[in-house]
Order: sequence, then structure tokens, then C-alpha cells
Amino acid sequence: MDLLHHEERDALTGLIGPDTARRRLEGWLAEGPVHALLLALPRLDAINLAYGKADGDSVLAEVAARIVHFAGAEFDSPWLAARLGGSSFLIAAREACSRERWALLAEGLAEAVARPIAGSKESLRLSPRIALLRALEEEKVESVLDRLVQAQGALGKRSGKRLIWVDGGVTRPGRSAARLEADLLKAIDRDEIEILFQPQFGLPGDHLTGAEALARWQHPQLGRIGAGALFAIAERADQVAPLSLHIAAKALALAATWPEGLRLSINVTAADLAAERYAGALQSVVADSGFPAARLTLEVTEQALLTDIELARQSLQQLANSGMRIALDDFGAGFCNFRYLKLLPLHYLKLDRSMVEGIAGDPRDLAVLRAIVAMARALELDVIAEGIEEETQRALVEAEGCASWQGFLRAEPMSAEAFLTLTAA
Repeated sequence: MDLLHHEERDALTGLIGPDTARRRLEGWLAEGPVHALLLALPRLDAINLAYGKADGDSVLAEVAARIVHFAGAEFDSPWLAARLGGSSFLIAAREACSRERWALLAEGLAEAVARPIAGSKESLRLSPRIALLRALEEEKVESVLDRLVQAQGALGKRSGKRLIWVDGGVTRPGRSAARLEADLLKAIDRDEIEILFQPQFGLPGDHLTGAEALARWQHPQLGRIGAGALFAIAERADQVAPLSLHIAAKALALAATWPEGLRLSINVTAADLAAERYAGALQSVVADSGFPAARLTLEVTEQALLTDIELARQSLQQLANSGMRIALDDFGAGFCNFRYLKLLPLHYLKLDRSMVEGIAGDPRDLAVLRAIVAMARALELDVIAEGIEEETQRALVEAEGCASWQGFLRAEPMSAEAFLTLTAA
């Protein structure tokens, strides 16, 4: 997302503000196809009343982080995410895609936002509602926003529905969703799940240290489906565990050809950690691959820890005992529970991109980074900075003591072949 540091920002969520979103969207509408959606959180007022405004603010920050994480996994083309006020969020992409794929992305986003969010007293659940559209040719910004708001109003009157097109058509999870779930079962057998690698670089010196594996589904009809929507489909089909192990096995097989010393990072889902046999299954996959367990890093988000923290701790400890390293991913995004730093066998903190976006222009952002690095050092944890897009950001995370970084500054996610070429450079 090509954000500029001088853009208007929402204080609670860090997303761009409504005026900046309108200006950006206006330019896009004049250039080509644009898809947009409006996500609303009807239960936020009840959360504020029941638990207090502080929890409500934490919920908004966490929802914003999930939106950014989801969109970053789905879109290669320019996109934006903005808070329009209250509990409404606008997401738009300058991308031509089918109606079915845009609905699929909206459904995946709804699933991501609906997962439990840690509150000060208990986990909270939201029921997001999403209006979506494909902008008409030469349509104006005001028309796009007005149609989305009107569709949201109509959706509120349809009990049990959470997605609606601005033409009034409610997207249903019937035949289309069932077909996608069946497609996913075949996709694993047909080897349609592609693994891309996001290179990681060590500091100081910017030497290549490894890569994070990212999954994409090259659907024969819909085209590329990113990790967020892919796992939303897998969750409905009760196929998260097989999909996760398939991705790990494929990434490990590709990484087995890497030069000695490079590390592989793979993501661990909430469903993985909720499965009692996950640790043993992953250990078997690693052993079969021939890739050394000591060169494997497992990235786990706080969101994945909410279901059963004790079971998650036991699984991660078993994997750490076999030589794998554990990273707490997206650190600083939304609600941060520092209790996890004591409970889990961690080796790294991986900073969310929101923690480094403003460090070159805002002394407070830099001060927060400095404090996190100091805390990590006291806990004997290395810090990985994610989302580095400018040289000034890279220089600052190096100066403040981060151990490594990744981001578009030097390399975007790439194919296995392209990564091998990079290793030889």
C-alpha cells in the first residue's frame, strides 16, 4: 500500500482518514476498474457499554490490523484501507476481478474480523457486515460511498446476512461456497497451491538470511487467491490442518535446495495450535523434508493464541525443543497481551508494519520502536522489522538494534526460482 507519511491518519487505528481516502479513490476512479467494500461493526456500541471505551478502542485497532494484514495478503495491485468514522471501514482496490472473487475476498475478510479479539476481561466477538461493489465507469467518489452506505442500511434489515452487493443481491454461502470448498480439496492434489518467498535480510550489513513462505492459490477460474481468503475457505471446509501441513511440506521441500545457513519461516494458524497432534505432525513433515529443524522459524500471531493458550504453549514448546525457533508475529498490531512474552518459548518479536511506517517522520513512533527493542533485548529476543519500504526506515531499524528486516524496499514476494537466483547474487 503506497501510503505517504504526510497523509491524514486516524488516531485510533492508524489507517488513512476519510478525506485522504476520497482523494485517492477519486484518482483511481478516473484511471480504471475499482472494487470497494464498506465494513461495519454493529456490536461496537454494545461492547463500549458492557466493557468500556478502552476495550472498544482496542477492538477498533485490532480490526484495523486484521484489515491491513488481510489486504496485504490478497492484493498485488494498489489498495487502500480507511476508517470513515465510528465503526465503519472502507477497503478499495484498483483491481479488475470477477464478482465471485470480490465476494470471496469479502467473505474471507468477514471471517478474519469475526474471530475472537482479546479484551481486558474476556475474548470479544464481532459480527461484521459488508457492502460491496464494482465502481461504474466514470463514477464519482460521492456516488460510490453513497451506494455502499445505502446497501449497508438494507443489509441491516436482513437478519442473518452479512454480505450484500449494492444492487441488493445478498451473497449466499450456498452452491458457490460449496463449489469453492470442493475446488480446494482438488487444488491440493492438483498442486495449485503456490509458494512465494518474501526475502529477509540481516542487520547490520543487509545480508540475505532467509525468507518467509507465503501461500497463494492459483484458481483455474478465479485467478490468484491470497492466504486470507484461502484459509477462510479451508476453515469452512474443515481443511485448515491438511492445507497448513501441505503448505509447510511444499515450502520445506523448496527450501531444502537453499544454500546452507538460510532460514525458512512459515506461518502457524489458530487451527494448527488448537489441534493436539499438530506438533508431532509438523515434526514428521520437517523430518521427511530433510530441511534442518534448527533453520526453521514458526511465526505465530496473537490472534492464533486466543483459543487455548495453554495448548498453544505446549505445542510450541515441543517444537522449540526440537530446535525450531518461534516468532511472535504482527507485534504491535491492535491489542498486545504482554503475558505471552512470559508464557511462550519465543526467540523473535516480529514488528507489524504499522510499528515502522512512521518512524522516519514522527519522533513518538521512533521512541516506541526504541522501547520495544530495549524490552526485547532485556528478554533476550531478536527483533524482526516487517514492512520496510524506504531506506530511511531500514537505516533507523538498523540503528536501533533490530536483527533483521523484510519489505518491498529490496524485494517483494517471489517465486522459488527467483529466490534461488537471489541467493546466488
